[in-house]
Amino acid sequence: MRLRTDLVLLAGAVLLLVVGLVMSGQAAFASTYVRDQLSAQRIAFPAAEKITEAEKSWKPGSKCLVEFAGQSLTAGRQAECYANYFIAEHMAASATNAGFAGETYGSISTPQAALRAEIAAAKEKKDDAGAAAAQKKLDAATALRETFFKGEMLRSALLTVYGFSVLGNVAETAATVSYAGAAFFLLIAAFAFLRARVPSVEVQRREPARVPAR
Repeated sequence: MRLRTDLVLLAGAVLLLVVGLVMSGQAAFASTYVRDQLSAQRIAFPAAEKITEAEKSWKPGSKCLVEFAGQSLTAGRQAECYANYFIAEHMAASATNAGFAGETYGSISTPQAALRAEIAAAKEKKDDAGAAAAQKKLDAATALRETFFKGEMLRSALLTVYGFSVLGNVAETAATVSYAGAAFFLLIAAFAFLRARVPSVEVQRREPARVPAR
């Protein structure tokens, strides 16, 4: 029974050790992949003195721009910061400057359609000035939509890399837990083995000497 228990503990330790090795490999792969992919893009945060107050205070998380100021993107957290607090802030500012505050890539099509209808109505009325003004707004909306498209594509790529880095961190944590579990099982197995050996020695010591028969 004791032997079976020891074998179960040893098997559990080996299993956890194997899981830990696999998770460590996955974590190392994710870390290398994230670093290589981001380094290849050669993206860098602006220097601290070039970060505007609007960029710093846009959202609570925007403080990461100061934390990573002047650094090249090589890690998942940096990719998330750049995507969510630098690119996103610039897209929001572009929308405001173009006269379409709050619009996004998905919603800008609504004012575009309204402006096209406005241009058509103005032309029917022979209102060249009105048609020209609406066309100018439509051109601005079209350019903004293109800006949104490029920005969202880059954000999507960066956030995908960030998600990959999160999985790598989870794998690293899982590896650490597995190694700790394997060590625990080995300690329990060793303790059980030693405890099983001690009584037999004591019994052997206390056993009275046999008197040879005459």
